[in-house]
Amino acid sequence: MAVFTPVSLEQLSDWLKHFPLGTATSIKGISSGIENSNFFIGTERGEYVLTLFEKLHIEQLPFYLELMRHLAERGIPVPAPVANDKGAIVSLLNDKPAAIVSKLEGQSQLDPQPVHCAALGDMLARMHLAAKDFKILQPNLRGLAWWLETTPTVLPFLPAELGRLLADEVQYQKDFAATADYRALPRGPVHADLFRNNAMFVGERLSGIFDFYFAGCDTWLFDLAVTVNDWCVDLDTGVLDLARTEAMLAAYRAVRPFSEAERIAWQPMLRAAALRFWLSRLYDFYMPRAAEMLTPHDPTHFERILRLRIAETPPALS
Repeated sequence: MAVFTPVSLEQLSDWLKHFPLGTATSIKGISSGIENSNFFIGTERGEYVLTLFEKLHIEQLPFYLELMRHLAERGIPVPAPVANDKGAIVSLLNDKPAAIVSKLEGQSQLDPQPVHCAALGDMLARMHLAAKDFKILQPNLRGLAWWLETTPTVLPFLPAELGRLLADEVQYQKDFAATADYRALPRGPVHADLFRNNAMFVGERLSGIFDFYFAGCDTWLFDLAVTVNDWCVDLDTGVLDLARTEAMLAAYRAVRPFSEAERIAWQPMLRAAALRFWLSRLYDFYMPRAAEMLTPHDPTHFERILRLRIAETPPALS
């Protein structure tokens, strides 16, 4: 969500003529994140979010945007894409694929308590079930195939001990993905990036989930593990907070009970979720891209979390 491609109010106004939103009144870049160029925009019809996609190809975008529309139509509080006068929800702006979605109310909860984690666990389970009949298939583009492809690029930059940790964990995940337990895990479209800054609250009420641009088809348990590894940890140490973790798992389980395969796979999936973000942060750190307002993330945070998930037995799913 850093700004790689600036957009002026004049450029937005010209592009917005093709949408049923009236005249553009304001545009402001969003500084968090590192993948796309995002802006808050004001129009005569209200406030929206504009995204210019910096890395995703235009043929990939229907998965993300149609998934958001699919979920919104089923009562999941997510941003709804806005179609232009030709019915398209993706079109070019400044030579980049771009989309407008509705803006959620509230603000991110950066110091979540068990009540917030419970609300998120409940909605995550509902979101998984609501997406079961989504027809477009696309793999998680930051899943195992990407880990195998990216690890050799990152390894030359790492000291020997970190390199061994990374290589060993990728091999562990490759081996686990070949097991019957892994193949038995329920799966479907997942958010895959549901961090604290990708959900909105009004008080204790979850008002929405957004930023689906890392979504893909993967195991539901991986999606839950990604979420737990951010919402339920002490950010200074990476240690799981028991009260927050149990609140999220109990709320999720009340909507969608866990299978035996998921109980077996819980620790490997927590490790997988930590690996995914450690590796992506290593890649972004050593292969940086220029952008206005870009704030890179610290790779050591998820290195620490991965070491903990390997060493410790997590709270049980049931």
